[in-house]
Amino acid sequence: MYVAPVGGTAVQDHVALAEIELCGDLIIAASAAHEDRLSLESIDEVLKVTEARAHEREHPQARAMNL
Repeated sequence: MYVAPVGGTAVQDHVALAEIELCGDLIIAASAAHEDRLSLESIDEVLKVTEARAHEREHPQARAMNL
């Protein structure tokens, strides 16, 4: 039987962690919503789409570098 060594083997996928956090934010928003479904505007607000687009317009080079 193989047992993984203790400590130092964990790898963090920062993109996956960010996506999980966004999904959690959507779940929280959906559970707090008064309507049956979140509107597209509500989803954009939760995901901060407007802020991201404004940042891309102000810093077009950041998009190419995924900042």
